[in-house]
Amino acid sequence: MILLRSEYTGSHHISLNRLRKTAAAVLRLCGHTSSELSILLTTDAGIQALNAKYRQKDRPTNVLSFPMQEETNPPAGVMLGDVVISVDTAAAEAGERGRTLRRHINRLLIHGLVHLLGLDHERSEHEAAVMAARERELLQKLQEYERKKPMPILAINIDHVATLRQARCINEPDPVLAAGICELAGASGIVAHLREDRRHMQDRDLRLLRQTVKTKLNLEMGAAEEIINIALDLHPDMVTLVPENRQELTTEGGLDVAGQLDKLGLVIERLTNEQIPVSLFIDPEPKQIAAALEINATFVEIHTGRYCDAVNAGEREREFEMVAAAAEQAYSQGLRVNAGHGLNYQTTARVAALDTIEELSIGHAVMARAIMVGMDQAVREMLQQVRGIYS
Repeated sequence: MILLRSEYTGSHHISLNRLRKTAAAVLRLCGHTSSELSILLTTDAGIQALNAKYRQKDRPTNVLSFPMQEETNPPAGVMLGDVVISVDTAAAEAGERGRTLRRHINRLLIHGLVHLLGLDHERSEHEAAVMAARERELLQKLQEYERKKPMPILAINIDHVATLRQARCINEPDPVLAAGICELAGASGIVAHLREDRRHMQDRDLRLLRQTVKTKLNLEMGAAEEIINIALDLHPDMVTLVPENRQELTTEGGLDVAGQLDKLGLVIERLTNEQIPVSLFIDPEPKQIAAALEINATFVEIHTGRYCDAVNAGEREREFEMVAAAAEQAYSQGLRVNAGHGLNYQTTARVAALDTIEELSIGHAVMARAIMVGMDQAVREMLQQVRGIYS
């Protein structure tokens, strides 16, 4: 049995349901499925008070353990004790070490649990080494358990092929041919954005793609009546609603779903009534996730642009944490989660490692690489980034 409660009231989103499942998995790996474990999530102030009361150390720490059993390797079926984690300190450490908050909390949970099983790194160097080895073993097994989830798929956006063609108003390069090459190279989906001003993809392109794409066709579009009618007629495998501004070079930010509930809700209803699942391209903000849930979206696509465009390590870490937290929040509340915009060969692997992400949508980076090495190789190289933690 796992007793889990939280007195944390800060800005970081923690899925208690997922943490409970993780704790159950770790207990199973330790042979303690029938044992009882108590977990408390608190703040720096909360854990500092516990440190001062029970350890005579008036400062916050990342994790505390209070074992109920005195022996090493207690038997199964007993009350093991309490693990207390400061989310404040855990978040700061996760940022410093380049981890998501959820993964770092998992590490702290394992550390605390190993203490409850009778090991203590403060007793001797030998026991510290034994404890560290046990933690690494459990973490590795937990990661293997979590990787049973299918790896995220790679969908290639082919708009830039059409952009190059339209620059000369001729027939090549052909985005439909490019889509076929991407699929043969291993892409699991094709993304195309039909804009109102038809600056790149054309209606004929979409009709041909619908006939030839063998994986999944994702139509990106604004919520304009003309384009909605085309989507209903074309019947793509899914639609991603994005904001659209005629002056922008590319999509510059996420939809303000919270500010357009009635309008977007009606669009989603029309499309889902025709069995076309709808994704909403949103910034990594809790209010947008809540709004997407309210109007019955199937997916959200988390906007990764600010993470990819960050100008220094600190800013990039903050933006990544926002992406990870938003994906976690959306996933834990029942939405399916995709991510995209600005991802390249340096930034993709870390987002792909988030086990909440189902699909990555990438275009510009692959097309830019394709100019140098060819489309087939560019797609295969990006697939290696997506599959990195699974290989």
